[in-house]
Amino acid sequence: MNLQEAVSIYLKIILQFLAELYVFHFLVTLKLNRSKFFAIKAVAGLVAVAAVAFGVAIFYYFYGQTVWGRIFVYVFLFALTVAHVKLCFAENFKIVLFCCSLAYAAQNFVYKLFLVFWTAGERYGLFDGWGNSFDLFYRLTYYSFFAVASVAAYFLFIRRQNSRLSNRQLNFGLMGLAVFVLGITVILCSFEDVYFAALSVVRENKFDVPEYVVLRQTGNVFSVVCCAIVLILISKTVDERDLKNEVEYLQYAVRQGEKQYEISKDTIDLINVKCHDIKYKINALIANNVGNTAEMLNDINESISIYDTKVETGNKILNVLLTEKSLYCEQNGIRFSCMADGEKLSFMGDGDLYCLFGNLIDNALEAVNGIEEKERRVINLVVKCKNDILTIQEENYFNGELRFEDGLPVTTKSDKNYHGFGVRSLKMIVKKYGGELTAHVSNGVFHLNIILPLGRK
Repeated sequence: MNLQEAVSIYLKIILQFLAELYVFHFLVTLKLNRSKFFAIKAVAGLVAVAAVAFGVAIFYYFYGQTVWGRIFVYVFLFALTVAHVKLCFAENFKIVLFCCSLAYAAQNFVYKLFLVFWTAGERYGLFDGWGNSFDLFYRLTYYSFFAVASVAAYFLFIRRQNSRLSNRQLNFGLMGLAVFVLGITVILCSFEDVYFAALSVVRENKFDVPEYVVLRQTGNVFSVVCCAIVLILISKTVDERDLKNEVEYLQYAVRQGEKQYEISKDTIDLINVKCHDIKYKINALIANNVGNTAEMLNDINESISIYDTKVETGNKILNVLLTEKSLYCEQNGIRFSCMADGEKLSFMGDGDLYCLFGNLIDNALEAVNGIEEKERRVINLVVKCKNDILTIQEENYFNGELRFEDGLPVTTKSDKNYHGFGVRSLKMIVKKYGGELTAHVSNGVFHLNIILPLGRK
């Protein structure tokens, strides 16, 4: 084995491919949740990948000129980087595969696009005058093309997907089709590279037979189109997810409207009952005109005391929402304790604010409504600010057991799509404003904590 040639393969082929792939890995994982000790895992993983890649270069030295040897090399290197990305990010494997497939498709798209340009240039002798500096000029041309094309690919395909990955419910059936097309493309590209390299003269991708140029360009264009199809299919998985979520949200909004109607109806019924009681006591006071007037006035005062439950937080939307929830709790024997600095929530949109606290309190109400013991029918809500960090803490008792998935409780309702959306929407809104949501159970009490950086829009 010629060690010098193996090192050359390692530097010019293997490491170059990995460097290009990692550029796109970096671009597609910008919005993913990083795992603990991310920096250490990233650096250590790169060192490990580079070390394993040298062994791949030796394999390439012996088998890289065969089709299946070439296929094995690139599939193995891709799988190696997928494992590294999975190590660095706290995401499930399907999401990692989604992002890495997007990265590989983009890298292959840019490389094949360059081959279209390069093969055309070789056909018309544009590079024949480079002489002894050919390798230098080739590298400068390739890296310049790669940089420009990568930026274009990012803005055309990747950036839009990154901004929409906060909700991880993707259509993995369509994603599987995209991965299949990508795999076929890699296999066809390997066949092309091996056999057209054998047909080249002077240097790779330079042909003295015009028909070879046409065939080579046809293969290049076909690969570019296949990679574009993969990128579009991947985009469609997110588009379909967004449409599904929009329909789901509309259904959820209708259900919430029905629930809000019932709450408002109960509140009006409560007001009617209290007004009837007040009218009766006033009539009794007038009819008697004697007796313990002070005692009857106290009874009247107690009857109307419920209307002093208006919550003042410094935020109009929050005031309305919390006041109505307080009235509902009063009617249903639930003790609702609230300390909220609503002025600090001005950076949130009205819809997001109402949805966030509406879902949060409705989930708590659903939990405590199933509890018979009066002393456990309690909900506590605290909204406070410290050092430009806003924290929202909610606590309530519950019956039964809770199962958690991805840090959130999983509903036990049969209608999991509807009930699950309320919980997921909390996380979506929190992520939108750059915050974090955590939940846990301790001694029969459910605790939900939200941290939001102030001023984030």
